[in-house]
Amino acid sequence: MRRVGAALDERMFRPFPNRPRLWRPGRTTGILWDPPPFPVSDSSLSYGSESSRCGALLREIPPRSVITNQTAESPSETGFHSFHLRSSLQKGIDAAGFTELRPIQRDAIPAALKGRDVLGLAQTGTGKTCAFAVPIIERILDVDPPGPSALIVAPTRELVLQIQAEIQLLAKFADIRTVTIFGGTGAPAQIRGLRAKPDILIACPGRLLDLYKQGVVNLKNIETLVLDEADHMFDQGFLPDIKRIIAVLPKKRQNLLFSATMPREIRGLADAILQDPKVVELASAAPAETIDHALYPCQEGRKLEMLDHLLREEGFKSAIVFLRTKRRVKLIAEKLARSGHRAVGLQGNMSQVQRVKAMEGFRKGSFDILVATDIAARGIDVANVSQVINFDIPNTPDTYTHRIGRTGRAEATGRACTLVADDDYAMVKAIENKLGAQIPRARVQGFGKGEGRPSSETMTRGEAWDARPPRSGSGRSGGGGGRGRSGSGQSPKAGAAKSFGSSPARSGGSGGSRRRGAGRRRRTY
Repeated sequence: MRRVGAALDERMFRPFPNRPRLWRPGRTTGILWDPPPFPVSDSSLSYGSESSRCGALLREIPPRSVITNQTAESPSETGFHSFHLRSSLQKGIDAAGFTELRPIQRDAIPAALKGRDVLGLAQTGTGKTCAFAVPIIERILDVDPPGPSALIVAPTRELVLQIQAEIQLLAKFADIRTVTIFGGTGAPAQIRGLRAKPDILIACPGRLLDLYKQGVVNLKNIETLVLDEADHMFDQGFLPDIKRIIAVLPKKRQNLLFSATMPREIRGLADAILQDPKVVELASAAPAETIDHALYPCQEGRKLEMLDHLLREEGFKSAIVFLRTKRRVKLIAEKLARSGHRAVGLQGNMSQVQRVKAMEGFRKGSFDILVATDIAARGIDVANVSQVINFDIPNTPDTYTHRIGRTGRAEATGRACTLVADDDYAMVKAIENKLGAQIPRARVQGFGKGEGRPSSETMTRGEAWDARPPRSGSGRSGGGGGRGRSGSGQSPKAGAAKSFGSSPARSGGSGGSRRRGAGRRRRTY
């Protein structure tokens, strides 16, 4: 075949200009050639008897055809096929079931494929991981740079593992090696993975810096830097670590920054590292339209009853319950489990093995209730979560959007319930100011002031409740301490949910609360 090709114009075998590397073992499935620039005829060939069969084959090739080991039918020019990706990558995308492009992917992928910096502002659950993973994989398959050539930095262990899982899914038919680096587990296995020179490094900032100081991380060849959930890394105090990491990276590189919100500090970071970025702004303060969210007024001492009531409603499938502290997560998860719910906690004091077991159990359906803190919120990406319940109101308006974004993902519908006591209305006002709209109030019969245990036959859910929030300071005296218990504290005592044994309002003994003079301060669960 080579002798026949040598007799022809060498342009016949010119590779496509956008395919700088023609073949790599294990990375591509074939070689694409340009068609001959002229009609093939007997007079244009000079071949001997040994090459007669090759010449006959060439004569049969119609003009403007392409020699390839793929099928003759060209793929549809829609969705991911419109990017003309490597066949091994496209095959992985098709196998993963990714057909239609999400908005963040439609705008970010073309710019990233051209090597431009990208600033992506989008809510959680919009397909950001695929938006930066596809260009990274395509670049590695095209150029085969020495590894690691891509660094992805994320705030939590769960998010790091999620990103790795999606990259492995997309690169199922390509030879792409990834290594994850995060704390809470032994470093030796991670060091062994680094010595294998992976293509992509996915890391949490703290452990990455530790290993870099030990001299076991090579960042000299990084060509693409991705900062995922940048605002959450700022919230967790990782911004100084991020700046230290950026300082040791090559100056010439591609930067992709994705964030759900844009605090002033993250805006300053973006201005410092991004050069003429493609800005893809899909984020808004309001939750996704697919999420039905509402406030559920409830006295503090009866929140656990309200939670149990919501979890037993008809149509419930799975839920994530958010609380502020690790101790409360553990306590509520244990109480729900004792009451017959399939609940598991997820919080920072758990070992990596325990965290993975909890997440995998929730994903696979062994548990249908996940009780978590905000630290774990960004690392949770589970399909078909029907509900998010804020047992404790978020401490910032942005956190409200992040939390309820765990449901209604991938354009599915979801429901978010926020339990609010008298002292929570200051934050409710701040959240509503951020959203630019009032959050609907939902009334559950039996949980109003002075009402007893709700009856499932008479419960009305989702009914608008126009009662105004109490005046400032009134909740402190009447929301659960001393005198305030006369109207509400005795109802749980008489009719509390049997599954919880004793009334939450009496946790720790009612006498102790009265001696303190402000049972409101003694948090009940």
